[in-house]
Amino acid sequence: MKTFLIKPGQLSLQDCRHIYENPVKLSLDVESHDKINLSAQTVQEVLDNKRTVYGINTGFGLLASKSIPDDKLQLLQESLVLSHAAGIGAPLDNNTVRLLVALKVSSLSQGFSGIRLVIIERLLHLINQDIYPCIPEKGSVGASGDLAPLAHMSCLLLGVGQAIVDGKNIPAAEALKVAGLKPSTLAAKEGLALLNGTQVSTAIALRGLFQTENCFSAAMVAGCLSVDAALGSIAPFDQRIHQARGHRGQQLTATTYLEFLKDSELLNSHSDCQKVQDPYSLRCQPQVMGAALDQIQFQASILLIESNAVSDNPLVFTAEGDIISGGNFHAEPVAMAADCLAISAAEIGAISERRVALLLDSHLSQLPPFLVKDSGINSGFMIAQVTAAALASENKTLAHPASVDSLPTSANQEDHVSMATFAARKLVELTDNLAGIVAVELLSAAQGIELRAPLMSSPAAQNAIKLIRTKAEFYEKDRYMASDIENIKDMVLTGQFNPFIQSIVLPSL
Repeated sequence: MKTFLIKPGQLSLQDCRHIYENPVKLSLDVESHDKINLSAQTVQEVLDNKRTVYGINTGFGLLASKSIPDDKLQLLQESLVLSHAAGIGAPLDNNTVRLLVALKVSSLSQGFSGIRLVIIERLLHLINQDIYPCIPEKGSVGASGDLAPLAHMSCLLLGVGQAIVDGKNIPAAEALKVAGLKPSTLAAKEGLALLNGTQVSTAIALRGLFQTENCFSAAMVAGCLSVDAALGSIAPFDQRIHQARGHRGQQLTATTYLEFLKDSELLNSHSDCQKVQDPYSLRCQPQVMGAALDQIQFQASILLIESNAVSDNPLVFTAEGDIISGGNFHAEPVAMAADCLAISAAEIGAISERRVALLLDSHLSQLPPFLVKDSGINSGFMIAQVTAAALASENKTLAHPASVDSLPTSANQEDHVSMATFAARKLVELTDNLAGIVAVELLSAAQGIELRAPLMSSPAAQNAIKLIRTKAEFYEKDRYMASDIENIKDMVLTGQFNPFIQSIVLPSL
């Protein structure tokens, strides 16, 4: 297993994708040690000088005015962790947990958090031993940090709660023994440093970004195949049209359609047809997919910043000896980024489903009804399109922004929240649906092109069809279809269509 070196505050999106997708071992750049130690020393100086500072020797939230005596400071931090571990729901998957721990370590190691190096190293040690904290997915409103999920992460250090080892839930105390560790004790501010932060919502949103990118690539391929399957025109992809408008994403996607369909026999076969214009789902692909690409690229830049952010509270500034309370834990940037990605992904699916419907309608496509020979006896792709329609309709609801909602918490001290964790979670669900829609289109478009034999599509298109046929055969007559859709959906989610559109550089690839 390869080791990934975390350089605090210097993660790239490619780094984050690599950590998410691969069971790497994590290590911390030793150059960060001095900053970590100085920050912890500054916290100790506050205590030595009998200063009262929020989160170090006071209560939390609305209880910030409560002063805590020195002999209760360890209990204060551990009580904070235990009381905030109030999440509910299914546990986050190990890939997401590994990424969020990497993000947390990067944040804590920049010298603004007042946490000891030993605590950071224990987090890394547990992950590197394939011991994952069991973190329920629900319970964060994305303000004052992802408090509940990060508390569950921190409970493992204390030997409390549950851990996931070899795919099984076991008591955290038992997991520590497997790792050769004893339960940690938390010094002043350390519980708060662990709990404050946006790393959970950011890690989940990054997963959603990666899935959006993979679906985008596959939808570009599917859209190209549908153009040829429907005997559509490439005139709407003429670069002069898109330069006249000016949007960069629109120009890039239009060029990709032209490149992908180059040297297609099917295109040449209807060069003198009488059709004037294609339906929007074919003709307006650059406008829709280009707008989605622009959003993917911009929102990825927001998530990259947040991946490298220091988002706990209060922050320790060692040079001045100041410890200042602020609001970097408020995850509004993550919430809005996830919501905008969700809207973009929903639109990619909406136009994809419309192309499926077009191909199945023999009046529009001039293909056999429902893309199967002997229709009537065979229903073909009839219900596959219904599945795509169901998923596209679900996505309309999932695309409703979570960031516009807020419900006050902590006796109105935390009176505006971001709902970033929910925004990120529903982005993941939405992109999973999107992969299903695109899978149906890939199958439908490949079927349509092969029904036009002996004419063939472009070399790129034929290679894409060959890839599809490794998991799903040509639909000769009615058979069990669900496995075909699931197999191609898995190919979409794992990025197997990404190499077909290398002319477009997606942010994390």
